[in-house]
Amino acid sequence: MVATKCRFLLEVSYVGEGFSGFQRQENARTIQSEFEQALSIYFRQSFDLTGSSRTDAGVHAAQNFFHVDVEGMLLGEMLDAMYGVNAIMPEGIVWKGVKAVEGTFHARFDAKFREYEYTVYQRKDPFLLGRGYYFPFKLDGEVMKRAAKYLEKERDYRLFSKKHTQVKHFVCDIHDSEWLQDGHVWRYRVRGNRFLRGMVRGLVGTMLKVGREKISEAEWVNILNEEVEDGRVDFSAPAMGLKLLRVGYDDE
Repeated sequence: MVATKCRFLLEVSYVGEGFSGFQRQENARTIQSEFEQALSIYFRQSFDLTGSSRTDAGVHAAQNFFHVDVEGMLLGEMLDAMYGVNAIMPEGIVWKGVKAVEGTFHARFDAKFREYEYTVYQRKDPFLLGRGYYFPFKLDGEVMKRAAKYLEKERDYRLFSKKHTQVKHFVCDIHDSEWLQDGHVWRYRVRGNRFLRGMVRGLVGTMLKVGREKISEAEWVNILNEEVEDGRVDFSAPAMGLKLLRVGYDDE
């Protein structure tokens, strides 16, 4: 009798500090490689995970996903394994959930949206150390909020993509984009169908220039409509301030 191959969707959460990003790399400690190793040790068989949303080194995720095909395994066995696999994995990664999906389901291509949050804090705060960008400069919050709203459309974001990225096109559809303030902490939240490598950090770094009046609101709009790099896009916002909040597989 031939064993039936089942596809599962695995939910993970992690702190990006100390990892060389999400996707497996040769001779590097990544979220994918650590998860695959823990699953392999527990089940005594190899696992080949397919990720939903790649995050760079140092970037965190409250929610991200992998799908995996496993022969002859039931959902109950995967659920029972969660405690043991989490005990094997590094403290910075947790396997949060699992569900059975159709064999044609794809963790990356079936995602309807991704939502990111970037944290900026303006007063020294030990509780945000490693989880945000310490930026002790005066900001014009109102102009930053307006700058964020210009992003709520489908456009070409090639200027906000890191170089040498392997994508077929640079068009992204941003659904929501806003700056939220809580005391000395600013959080930028953005939701869209897809994001390019380094894109959110490029948007944040450049909008902080707008907030500091290093770039005018009119110049910001001009940058968004340009297709030729002129050095005004700022990728200096560090990875530790960025968090993937969620990946959605249903329309909202």
